[in-house]
Amino acid sequence: MFRRVYLDNSATTPVADEVVEAMMPYLTGKFGNPSSIHFFGQEARAAVDRARHQVAGLVNARPNEIVFTSGGTEANNLAIRGLIESRVRARRNGNALSAQQINTRPHIITSSIEHSAILNVCEDLEKQDISVTYLPVYRNGIVKIADVEAAITDETILISIMTANNEIGTIQPVAEIGRLVRSFRENGRKIWFHTDAVQAAGKIPLDVEEIGCDLLTVSAHKIYAPKGVGALYVRRGVRLHPQNIGGHQERERRGGTENVAFIVAFGKACEIAQNEIAASSKRLGELRDRFESRVGEAVSDIVLNGDRENRLPNIANISFRSVEGEGLLINLDMQGIAVSTGSACSSGSLEPSPVIRALGADEEVARGAIRFSFGRFNNDDDADLAVEALPKAVNMLRSLSPVDTIKAVKSTVQF
Repeated sequence: MFRRVYLDNSATTPVADEVVEAMMPYLTGKFGNPSSIHFFGQEARAAVDRARHQVAGLVNARPNEIVFTSGGTEANNLAIRGLIESRVRARRNGNALSAQQINTRPHIITSSIEHSAILNVCEDLEKQDISVTYLPVYRNGIVKIADVEAAITDETILISIMTANNEIGTIQPVAEIGRLVRSFRENGRKIWFHTDAVQAAGKIPLDVEEIGCDLLTVSAHKIYAPKGVGALYVRRGVRLHPQNIGGHQERERRGGTENVAFIVAFGKACEIAQNEIAASSKRLGELRDRFESRVGEAVSDIVLNGDRENRLPNIANISFRSVEGEGLLINLDMQGIAVSTGSACSSGSLEPSPVIRALGADEEVARGAIRFSFGRFNNDDDADLAVEALPKAVNMLRSLSPVDTIKAVKSTVQF
């Protein structure tokens, strides 16, 4: 019997039954607008407030520091654009943070392997006379704290480094960066720290106080809730210029009627993740390690990408030499195994993964990279099916010339 196996949980996750159950009443009878003062509106308002507490609990924040958004991308835009615009407006109004920062170009520090929701925003801001430094990550895929400190200038306003990478799962030294930022503040320098924790949420413990960040992004569809809702943690006292201007929702930080049903779902998913994170992390780490070991026995000439220790428990990124990743993805899909060649937001591109190239890997390794990401609903049988499918797929593709690999595989697909 043909069975499909989903090993692309870093792209998106299935919605958990408990989450569906929690949100359904707000798609039917409990339909009020949270801004309305009558019973129906206050019923919805109470549900949003409850979810705000649940999301805050996942990252150890205060509920009033959580801003609901349409997802991780909007939250990242609000964090970066909102902070930069707020600082620029303050300067124009004669409220510059320091004498040195008057009439200077605001400066952002980020890494070369951030999600496109960060990199594309930074690239766009560069066109608006904002200076950006993109830090390297070296072979292990981790930013060096010394590089962060060396990149800081008198014009630096924001440091944005992800908590964990979406392709290789490497965990960045965010707590160390947070301590570095605090040390600058103690010396009178105003620098803010944002971290994109979309991939890390629900996989490893997150504590905004331990990290020391001012802004932190999370997204619902990575933790078994629906797509279309996310949140930005905004530390008390941090000013952001809103990107959605309309009503007074979210303490005037994000206008627009709240997506009540999805916010409820997000809150429930955060509650579940917080309760299960220790056991889930252990199980997924063991599942991934067993999978990597078996792949190493079944397929020759492979490369494990990223750090072996400081990484998320659910991601295995493996390069298969002499194989095009896109061709391997298609072949595995034909066998019922769903995987990814990298970020889902970059799918459709045949260019080698910029993340793998940033590790110093050659083009062959970068082009042959596949991400296997395990989740709550995966088990040993799923991993075993993927291991069984890989040798057949890899051997077939290696028998073809690299130039013809994807073309030959696609020609076998029936549409």
